[in-house]
Amino acid sequence: MTTTPLPITFEDVREAAQRLKGVAHRTPVLRSRTLDERVGAEVYLKCENFQRIGAFKFRGAYNAASRLTPEQLARGLAAYSSGNHAQAVALAARELGTTAVILMPEDAPRSKAEATAGYGAEIVTYDRYTGDREAISEALAAERGLTLIPPYNHPHVMAGQGTAALELLEETGGLDAFLAPVGGGGLISGCATAVKALSPDARVIGVEPEAGDDTKRSLAAGHRVSVPIPRTIADGQALDTPGTLTFPVIQELVDAVELVSDDEIRAAMRFAFERLKIVVEPSGATPLAALLSGRLEGLGGRIGLIVSGGNVDAERFAELCGGGE
Repeated sequence: MTTTPLPITFEDVREAAQRLKGVAHRTPVLRSRTLDERVGAEVYLKCENFQRIGAFKFRGAYNAASRLTPEQLARGLAAYSSGNHAQAVALAARELGTTAVILMPEDAPRSKAEATAGYGAEIVTYDRYTGDREAISEALAAERGLTLIPPYNHPHVMAGQGTAALELLEETGGLDAFLAPVGGGGLISGCATAVKALSPDARVIGVEPEAGDDTKRSLAAGHRVSVPIPRTIADGQALDTPGTLTFPVIQELVDAVELVSDDEIRAAMRFAFERLKIVVEPSGATPLAALLSGRLEGLGGRIGLIVSGGNVDAERFAELCGGGE
């Protein structure tokens, strides 16, 4: 257990919820009798694929950007992202009457890059396998006088993401377990803060792709561990190291991290499409994949999970759900 204060509190999440009221969508919670029978529990899916920009990222981006001074907003925003945070900052900038410059990897999904540009952002690209995106974006922000909003390693971003779990628990009441994807840790840290405050006995479980198990390794080691940039269909979770601010929260509040394979992610995407009639991107399907894998047993009768996004173009979705690369 940590002896230093965590970077966010439940009050921060509640304050973010007030800031987002009327701006972010209150996304639906779906149920599936077939899913319940498969896993032997009541499963509640918080569908952030219906959030603005198609993913939970808008919550954190807007919460952080809306707190800037008029002078900071006038100079503009900067961000780095493979796609969903890029779109979120671009839309937040538009909502707040300013501009955004986004650093994106050259191999970012085309649909995400096009959507980011569609919200009015300027896109600068880099090679994710050789370039240091944080260093590049910090230099870009400094050169242009922009305020950098990172995708996860920021208290206001973390608190904003936690409002997804806050809304879920307001609708479902207490849970026995809660699952969310883990990339840099912004979503799981914010959500764990809300879950442990409102349903303290619930087990909080993060889910990573097998190729990008940096958080699981870090928890086992007791400190942040880096892995090679993962090559996985879950592009939103293709990170190499947990955040400096998110990891202490994960250490304190997350009970376990489960890994899923790309094939299991594909199967979960197909299940969501066929049974729930929703489109889920690979990163958004990882918690569902963990449940369907059968490796998570004894979680209790009421399980909540975050479907974190649905930003995948039709061609890529068909390719993935057809089982091929």
